[in-house]
Amino acid sequence: MRQYLFIIILTAAVTFVVGWVVWHLSHRFKIYPGIRERDVHTTPTPRIGGIAIYVGIMVAIAISSQVPFFAIFWERPASIWAIVIASTVIVLVGIADDLWDLDWMIKLAAQFITASIVAYGGLQIYYLPFGGVTVLSSWLLFGLTVFVIVIVMNAVNFIDGLDGLVAGVVLISNVIFFLYSYMFVRDFGTSTNSSLATFIAAAIIGACIGFLPLNWRPARMFMGDSGALLLGLLMATSAIAITGEANPEALSDAISDDRLGESQLLGALIPILLPVVVLTLPLTDFGLAVMRRLRAGKSPFSPDRKHLHHRMLDHGHTAMEAVLIFYSWTAVVCLSVLLMYIATRDRWPGLWWVGVIFGVVGIIACLVVTIIPSRRRPIITAPDLEDAS
Repeated sequence: MRQYLFIIILTAAVTFVVGWVVWHLSHRFKIYPGIRERDVHTTPTPRIGGIAIYVGIMVAIAISSQVPFFAIFWERPASIWAIVIASTVIVLVGIADDLWDLDWMIKLAAQFITASIVAYGGLQIYYLPFGGVTVLSSWLLFGLTVFVIVIVMNAVNFIDGLDGLVAGVVLISNVIFFLYSYMFVRDFGTSTNSSLATFIAAAIIGACIGFLPLNWRPARMFMGDSGALLLGLLMATSAIAITGEANPEALSDAISDDRLGESQLLGALIPILLPVVVLTLPLTDFGLAVMRRLRAGKSPFSPDRKHLHHRMLDHGHTAMEAVLIFYSWTAVVCLSVLLMYIATRDRWPGLWWVGVIFGVVGIIACLVVTIIPSRRRPIITAPDLEDAS
């Protein structure tokens, strides 16, 4: 665990320092786009904060190559280099879009290319845990891997609309995923607690911690597409990586055991559910946006001002309230499932009902504060808003 804490602190420090430098240089040389028609902020603000997130994570990857504890995933360097190359490509494309507003087809093509690089490097979904372990053809699994990565990248990017929203939601999600993957590898993997999935989660946590001070309201800098797409790419990669680190026989036995009760069966399925649960809000917003735009006869990637956070502002919430409500939803859903997982792995069985009660009470509380705003009239403070995709 000490090694992971070191990675979190290192990534946070590098991200903050580089972010501060990027912010100063952006203002000094006016490296920021003008206000576009669809933008909701009124002051020109740098949108290339993704550079700081990228540098922080790349430094963490470089340092990990020199730490014996992380040697286990450096035994397959092709996977690491695939992550580095894919991250570099998507950040460069994201920066170009943040500065010059690229066509959505160019961005989508770049996303498929980067996802293919990751999958080609060996980080793929190798099996589906339905009725035991189901292994599909290599091409089907390759295509499924690429599709999942692209969906997650866009889902994370779509919620990038308020100061601190993406960084905070991703931070909370990855703290939960970090704890889950650390225990999961111990339960279903090898004898060591070192894993690529847990390392990526730790690096993402550090990057978000380092970037949040610059992105908190009023934001000095936005992470832009370069940051949001990178975080989505890495979150999807870490979730996929954990499928390759698990022992499929142990997972299959856990799922197909007829003696399992309902709670135990859910516990066996949580290893598949939790990586999806941590992305509940981004995936929900993404799905609604795609359906909304297709019904209107538009491209699913055409920008609008009807995302969930925009609706909350129109409903009467302040920007700060909307961000904190998103944080609450993320924490409640993810933490309740994590507690259930801990309970079903024969550690503290009583945590099962704690997780259920916490989830039910938390969801009710989140519904109440979401439906009932603190103010009657919609209040939208322009400086609190970021550019949304």
